[in-house]
Formats: sequence, structure tokens, C-alpha cells
Amino acid sequence: MPSVLSAVLLSCLGVGSATAATVYLAGDSTMAKAGGGSGTEGWGEFLRYSLPSSYTVSNKAIGGRSARSFTREGRFQDIANVVKSGDWVVVEFGHNDGGSLSPTDNGRTDCFGDGNQTCQTTYGGVAETVLTYPTYYKNAATLFLAKGAKVILSSATPNNICESGSCSWGPSRFDYYAWLAARQLGGTAAGVYHVAHGQYSAQVMTNLGPATVTAHYPNDHTHTDAYLANAMAAHDHLRKLCPRTQMRYFGSRRGGYEFDGLVDGFFLRALHLFQ
Repeated sequence: MPSVLSAVLLSCLGVGSATAATVYLAGDSTMAKAGGGSGTEGWGEFLRYSLPSSYTVSNKAIGGRSARSFTREGRFQDIANVVKSGDWVVVEFGHNDGGSLSPTDNGRTDCFGDGNQTCQTTYGGVAETVLTYPTYYKNAATLFLAKGAKVILSSATPNNICESGSCSWGPSRFDYYAWLAARQLGGTAAGVYHVAHGQYSAQVMTNLGPATVTAHYPNDHTHTDAYLANAMAAHDHLRKLCPRTQMRYFGSRRGGYEFDGLVDGFFLRALHLFQ
């Protein structure tokens, strides 16, 4: 089955393209090889099965990271140092970006906000200016765009939405932030794409049902086994994105994007993506 991300890649570069390209993955344990450990696996390990053999997937995701800590540790820069024109970079964070900077800073929490807000903190004995989640996304994307790569800014896969015995999902502020960062960078015209991976993964879980879903979260409600990681990377109902002149999302059009409105004034309700 084509993956949510490969649907974007293949529609832009052409199905069966012989052009060699590397797809770099930047994220946390839900994307990383071996996931969160103890029998779990990240969905990033399955993306390569949806792509032609001319593509190489380089999974740089690492557990416990946020957009902030990935930046501070120089991991975005490491990717920028090797990425080349024609490559792609998928950025997906959100599981470790929340929380509070006080009374103790865990080194991962972003500054709250959707703009240029900054927060001052001390982490590991070093003073640090903490940026917002969308700012970290935009800064990383700018590095890759400067090298001629295209960028997918993705919202995080959700925790187990069925652990209560029924499946229920709603977008978080990070779903909105990821979309906002892509829009502010110019969207598809600028080589920046947004994938609502949380929405797609939630639909997959709903389709599978509570018993199946919960059986494949072996340790906690965040880290999946290989079966569900593969399911989160594979979706047979996706359509191609790139032929669209705009990224289509919702019913009423605002600013070149189609919306169904904001939930609680902040969160986007993702409904009919890639129609």
C-alpha cells in the first residue's frame, strides 16, 4: 500500500522514477529504528517499502527528542550537511514538545506559542533561548531548502486513541503548528509540504478497532510494535498531492487553503485530505 508520505513523494517525482534520491527522516522514537525499545518499532522503518528502489531512506530519528532538542544537538544541521538537491526531508515531532519549562526544564519542551515567542531557561547549566515549535520547524526547513531539498512538515502520529475501549481522536496544537509552519514558508510552491499524519494514523486505528490497536501497543500508549508501525506508514486510500495547485484540506477557502474552521480557536479539524 502507498504510504501517506510516499504518496507525496511519488506524485511529485513521478511513480517509478529512476531518479536517485534520499529521503531523510527527522523525528522521535515513534519514527526511529527500534522505536521506544522492548519490542516496539518506529514507522520510519517501513517507508522504504513504499518507494521505488532508486530511493534511499535514511532514518535519522532518535528517541526522546523534540524539535527543540533535535535542534540543540545539531541533528538538523547534520542532515543539512549531507542533503543535496532533489532529496527530501521529513520532519515529524510533537510527542516530546509539550510540558513546562519550570520548575525543571527537561531540555525538550518548546516555548509555548505559534509565532516568534521566546522563553529563557537554563538547561544543563547553560542558558538557552527556547523557540516555539513552528519556529524550530521553519528553521530546519530553511536549512534543507537552501540545499535544494524538498521538505515535508508532518504532524505526529497520535497515542493509542482506542485505549478506553472506543476510538476517539482530536487534533492537538502541534497538528496546527506543523500545518502553520508549512503555510508560512510558502507551501507547495516553495517546496514545503504538510502531511496530517496524525489524522491518517487515527483513521487507521479507527478502522482496525480497539482490540487490534491496543494489542499492538505492547508497553505503553505511545510506542507501537512493527505491525501497527507499518499500518501507520501505509494507507491505501491516499491520493496524490503535488498536481494540486494548493494543498486541499477543508470546506471554506481562506488564504489559499481550504478549511473546516478552527477547533476551540486553535486546532484544525482535518477531514477530507487529498480529495
